[in-house]
Amino acid sequence: MSTSESVRTPAGDAPLTLGEPPARTLGTRDQLGLFGNLGISLLLPVAAVFVVLPDRPLAVTLGAVAVGAVIGAVLLGAGAAAGAREGVPAMVLLRGLLGRRASYLPTAFNLVQCVGWATFEIVIIAEAASRVLDAPRWPFVLAAGVLATAMALRPLGVVRVLSRYAVWAALAAIVYLYVQVLREPLPPLTGGAGTSFWTAADIVIALPISWFPLAADYTRHARSARGAFTGATVGYGIATFVMFTLGVLALAAYGSAGLDVVDALLAVPLGALAVLVLITVELDEAFANLYSTAVSAQNVVARWDRRVLALVVGTVATLLALTFDIAAYEPFLFLIGAVFVPLVGVFVVAYWLLPQGRWDTSDTAPGRLLLLLPWLAGFVAYQLTLPTYFSGVGAGWTTWWSARQGDLGIDPANGWSASLVSLAVAGVLTALLVLPGARRSRRPA
Repeated sequence: MSTSESVRTPAGDAPLTLGEPPARTLGTRDQLGLFGNLGISLLLPVAAVFVVLPDRPLAVTLGAVAVGAVIGAVLLGAGAAAGAREGVPAMVLLRGLLGRRASYLPTAFNLVQCVGWATFEIVIIAEAASRVLDAPRWPFVLAAGVLATAMALRPLGVVRVLSRYAVWAALAAIVYLYVQVLREPLPPLTGGAGTSFWTAADIVIALPISWFPLAADYTRHARSARGAFTGATVGYGIATFVMFTLGVLALAAYGSAGLDVVDALLAVPLGALAVLVLITVELDEAFANLYSTAVSAQNVVARWDRRVLALVVGTVATLLALTFDIAAYEPFLFLIGAVFVPLVGVFVVAYWLLPQGRWDTSDTAPGRLLLLLPWLAGFVAYQLTLPTYFSGVGAGWTTWWSARQGDLGIDPANGWSASLVSLAVAGVLTALLVLPGARRSRRPA
């Protein structure tokens, strides 16, 4: 699977192996278009039921969405900017945090996440398309899997198309759906799964955070760190707020939740056409996850051709999508937050405290195993604040963490933000570990 001397990276596209330098071709507009498109996803209106606070004013729910979008997008932007400065993919960027071999741990988590998200995206595309066209789902699963995999073979070319053309079609469809939804009466929300302002915000934070371990895969091609930060923060943040809000408004207007939101949007005049546009645009999320799975794997197998890896991952995600249960969506979101939110806290604090030139992403990057401790502590803090809820086979996980809450006198209905608690714990512990060494390194010899 390694790249031979006769194989060359297409001009202006992403390198085929980790040993090749990235092309610096993406400007701020490209970044805005890319991350804006990634945030325009039908998964967000479908997940909106988890952020709705029943029997509370609509403004409170929208406030939770706004706060979650801002927090998540700023953290995403920090990772995007670091990727642009260092010019390496996201998992390679973590070598500077943990060392080369220790970076394999977050790489393994990210591989699982990326395959999971790619599967979710293919499911949503196929489910929505089958409802629009009143046809069986499986042909759309196969079509979405094939198209997304093909897009992953020429990623930078796809990014340019998304930023220059697809984003405008998506915006037109969204504006039209907003107009139609807002024409309906918006009675008080009585249905929804949100339990507090901050638990609702946690769901929203989980979406941008889920892209943090992927952002540098694209922003390593950015011309500037500032453009990368602006593109990721503004593009993804606004799209997250807009799409979650669309789902909330649809729930209020039509009383629909989950995938029924898609049916509600189909019922508006020309709704099928607008949803078909969004289904087409949805392919970019699946493509991005497939491409990033391949690039993440190169942190371990640097000489393997990313195109071969993308073909393998695309096949796996497509097969999973044929049997996937959408009911697992909510706990998957919370688990992503529990794993990656504290890692983001550790990374952001360590990266900006260490002096420039101390972030080693080479094959000989030394291990910093002590920084696994704040990551683990942040994960524990997240679970103690809000245990990831599983039913059926995974119910024992929830039961065990709930028992630990009882041992420590933590109210299960505390209403705290698990994300902010986790970030605080991980960030403070990281600062305590990193600051002494950072101060010594800044002293003149």
